[in-house]
Amino acid sequence: MMRASHLFGHSRKLQNGQNALQRDAAFLIRCFSKSADPSTNGADKLLRSQRPSYVPEELNPLDRRVPETVNTFSFKGSFVKPYLPRAGMKVGSPVIGLGLNQSWSCFQTLPRRSFSSDSGLPAHLEIGMPSLSPTMTEGNIARWLKKEGDKISPGEVLCEVETDKATVEMECMEEGYLAKIIRGDGSKEIKVGEVIAITVEEEDDIAKFKDYKPAGDAGGSKESAPTSAPPPKKEVEPVSSPEPTKSSKPVDAVPLEEDRIIISPAARKLAEDNNVPVSSIKGTGPDGRILKSDIEDYLASSAKGVSVPSAKTTTTAQALDYSDLPVSQIRKVTASRLLLSKQTIPHYYLTVDTRTDKLMDLRSQLNALQEASGGKRISLNDLVIKAAALALRKVPQCNSSWMNDFIRQYHNVNINVAVQTDNGLFVPVIRDADKKGLSFIADEVKHLAQKAKENNLKPEDYEGGTFTVSNLGGPFGIKQFCAIINPPQAAILAVGSAEKRVLPGAGPDQYEFGSFMSVTLSCDHRVVDGAIGAEYLKAFKGYIENPQSMLL
Repeated sequence: MMRASHLFGHSRKLQNGQNALQRDAAFLIRCFSKSADPSTNGADKLLRSQRPSYVPEELNPLDRRVPETVNTFSFKGSFVKPYLPRAGMKVGSPVIGLGLNQSWSCFQTLPRRSFSSDSGLPAHLEIGMPSLSPTMTEGNIARWLKKEGDKISPGEVLCEVETDKATVEMECMEEGYLAKIIRGDGSKEIKVGEVIAITVEEEDDIAKFKDYKPAGDAGGSKESAPTSAPPPKKEVEPVSSPEPTKSSKPVDAVPLEEDRIIISPAARKLAEDNNVPVSSIKGTGPDGRILKSDIEDYLASSAKGVSVPSAKTTTTAQALDYSDLPVSQIRKVTASRLLLSKQTIPHYYLTVDTRTDKLMDLRSQLNALQEASGGKRISLNDLVIKAAALALRKVPQCNSSWMNDFIRQYHNVNINVAVQTDNGLFVPVIRDADKKGLSFIADEVKHLAQKAKENNLKPEDYEGGTFTVSNLGGPFGIKQFCAIINPPQAAILAVGSAEKRVLPGAGPDQYEFGSFMSVTLSCDHRVVDGAIGAEYLKAFKGYIENPQSMLL
């Protein structure tokens, strides 16, 4: 009797197993676990025992995701081998069920593994537009280096993607065949996550994706977006109306031109006596009413031979000759970031003049040594970068970022250098500039500037900066300007040109010449107070006017 009761109880549990799986993982464990541990820890043990081995153990056990359409449980006795992504997993809230969703790209989103369905398509991999920088929301396909039907291997370059910063090569993550290219060469404004290609494992499956169109594309392809059909017109039966009488005035009748002219009786009489066309006079009274004074002014101006502009006369503007220029991705992002900076960061500006005579002498001596050793010449901007980095080490408050709830002060001094190119403004970074020599800084600046002009910068070439230097003095001769802060940084140094000035000497008739350079520090007042900004410029000026101290 006890065995029958025990068997009957388990049969009831088996009937409710599927609902329990969707409703409560702990209840499922009580049904099928031998330990009958109702706690969450027990559920975690059973779920962990059923998980694929690639799930990282250091994560919260109940806060992991595995690829979509992968069944971690199977009631038919078979286990579906999960797809092993090569990139990091994306952690989110758990969803208890037969499959847990996840998506990926090269950096943030992962390709989606799709298995055969009612459409009869074999297993394939949907490759989405990757997120290749923190600020990237969309990108362009510059060109595909692989064609449809080509065999691909891990590490091979699939295509070149134009991001918001540069053109980056997108590498293949798995071995297989490129079955279908959804977005071809030159495709513009592809949202991050939108499907751009399909890969398969077997060569025989390529032909099955000839007319493939992704369903539920994250980016919403513009070409495949269905157009909404216009609503059906309701048929309205004509309603018979009685014929209007002869005395009735039509509703749609346009009033005569004379009826629209409002004029006072005295003005009308004066206009009739002098044959003045009232239609050419603009009234100055209420609601454009023509007054007697308007008629008198017209008569006076006519007597002097002055032409009065007519109220009906419309001046046709000359046709403008212009050209619409396409906006590059880097210019779009630069515009949005600088607009955000100017709107959300409380800027203030500090300007100081620094004497550069000793700096010029030191530069001449160093370049003589560089030429003798075959090295590259050191520019004034290289010395400015070194001085700016050393000043940040003295005043680290300027080497910070506003993080809403706290201020993050960086221990690395990474200087972004503004470089203007035909494609837009780039800011490659010189890492640990305070620890590098002038010769190394000169080589690195020239190398990164060349990569920026060729649009070949990688994400590691421009990310991670803590302070920016913008120099319009040397290349363009700008005396002084105020730069916009590059978020999330707290300051930017705008460098003007060096110019000769006359200085008073010791005696009344004595004078001397000196070279001076104006620099302006733009500060985020949430992070850098006025006194801190002044302290930084004092340290920077000390290094510029006594450049030997930079060598200590």
